[in-house]
Amino acid sequence: MSWGTELWDQFDNLEKHTQWGIDILEKYIKFVKERTEIELSYAKQLRNLSKKYQPKKNSKEEEEYRYTACKAFLSTLNEMNDYAGQHEVISENLTSQIITGLARYVQEVKQERKSHFHDGRKAQQHIETCWKQLESSKRRFERDCKEADRAQQYFEKMDADINVTKADVEKARQQAQTRHQMAEDSKADYSSNLQKFNLEQREYYHTHVPNIFKKIQEMEERRIVRLGESMKTYAEVDRQVIPIIGKCLDEIVKAAESIDQNTDSQLVIEAYKSGFEPPGDIEFEDYTQPMKRTVSENSLSNSRGEGKAEPKFGGKSKGKLWPFIKKNKSPKQQKEPLSHRFNEFMTSKPKIHCFRSLKRGLSLKLGAAPEDFSNLPPEQRRKKLQQKVDELNKEIQKEMDQREAITKMKDVYLKNPQMGDPASLDHKLTEVNQNIEKLRLEAQKFEAWLAEVEGRLPARSEQARRQSGLYDAQTAPTVNNCAQARESPDGSYTEEQSQESEVKVLAADFDDEFDDEEPLPAIGTCKALYTFDGQNEGTISVVEGETLYVIEEDKGDGWTRIRRNEDEEGYVPTSYVEVYLDKNAKGAKTYI
Repeated sequence: MSWGTELWDQFDNLEKHTQWGIDILEKYIKFVKERTEIELSYAKQLRNLSKKYQPKKNSKEEEEYRYTACKAFLSTLNEMNDYAGQHEVISENLTSQIITGLARYVQEVKQERKSHFHDGRKAQQHIETCWKQLESSKRRFERDCKEADRAQQYFEKMDADINVTKADVEKARQQAQTRHQMAEDSKADYSSNLQKFNLEQREYYHTHVPNIFKKIQEMEERRIVRLGESMKTYAEVDRQVIPIIGKCLDEIVKAAESIDQNTDSQLVIEAYKSGFEPPGDIEFEDYTQPMKRTVSENSLSNSRGEGKAEPKFGGKSKGKLWPFIKKNKSPKQQKEPLSHRFNEFMTSKPKIHCFRSLKRGLSLKLGAAPEDFSNLPPEQRRKKLQQKVDELNKEIQKEMDQREAITKMKDVYLKNPQMGDPASLDHKLTEVNQNIEKLRLEAQKFEAWLAEVEGRLPARSEQARRQSGLYDAQTAPTVNNCAQARESPDGSYTEEQSQESEVKVLAADFDDEFDDEEPLPAIGTCKALYTFDGQNEGTISVVEGETLYVIEEDKGDGWTRIRRNEDEEGYVPTSYVEVYLDKNAKGAKTYI
């Protein structure tokens, strides 16, 4: 099967066919180029998508990724980044392994095709020239033969005419002979050209054309093979990244399987658990008959009835045991239906459970949060303190590493004075040591607060200690909630608990709503370990080393109530003072 023998007369069609083959190659190259552009665009869109949903640094979203479901989603985003990278690899490999090589091959095929068809046209022009020469010699031989025949007929006519002179006859005879000689020469030339043409024609159709067409056939077959190889490479490029893409997908599945609903539920508890106990049962209030409550002499109602003017601590609020009970503005207060009270209780926001908690809540609105996070519930406070201790320890380690590096550099300078002056590092070394000392003192302070908080939590393992915020009933007094009956210092109880729990006050008239009570007795003394600047309402400033009276010990929220003199008393952080309680003294048990 050879184009030279089978298609010897299809030179023009072969020229068109080979050009079509080159067009197919160029079309395939264009197809692969567009595929690479699609892969790059797809990879870019995947990366942008992954980046769009990545958690922003130092934002609330970053905290949300503590949950296993969010971690799995973050792992999915990271794997999508790797997935996009594999599509970029596909684009690069298609470009390097197919487009570049195939484009170069197309140029080579074009040059080879041009050379082969140039040789074919040259051979074709040669045979056409030989044919023209043969035709020319043939026409000349035909013309000479006709001229010789006419000359012979003229001679015979002249020779038969008796009136013609002998000279004219001789002249006609010589002319006929000349014409015959020219015819013979033309005949010989025609025969020679004919033989030459036949030889050239045989060589053209049996040698030149087959060789040229064979080369063209080989070129076309190589083009077809190369196209097939490129298509195989096209598939292999995809197949090479399939294992990596499969790993990405496996990692996504693995991340999805790592989601643990129990762990996420526990993280929710750790994030929002306050450590307070839930409110107790609401007492039944009978509205079917008028109620006459019996109160003791020192109860809140008796105090209001007698209109005693008690001294106030801190300027206004001294001795206020029940500071958030609103005064009865009218002699008789209209009671609301029990159903309305219950609905309001169920739909209202959680009430603040004690006086000190509300004081701290107001302090947050009026000023900055306290350094020991005492404004937070116990469990949240413990977590914040632990986080602060960890941060300080990291800072200490960083400074220690820096000190070690400076020390090593100083030793190098001592051994090799030409490298630097060792004394130049003394100032820096002193500064680093001072920083370490400051950080250690700060860490000890926070560790003391942390130990204090953890000491009030139930004894448990380290893992459970990090997951629980309950108070220890044996190490700290139980904090009664607002809905339960509370005992005043003189032993009396109050009944209208739900009304007392609904605290709706503004900072401006915060103290005007307080009721005056007898001052609490001192139950011990305390010594200030640190200076505390009590700027918020209800707190008192103390100076390091100062001795004061304790009138109400810490109830588990990190605040102790103290008194300096008859006119000055308030709350200070428990960690700022060292308390010495009298063994026979009875501590105040007032809870709001």
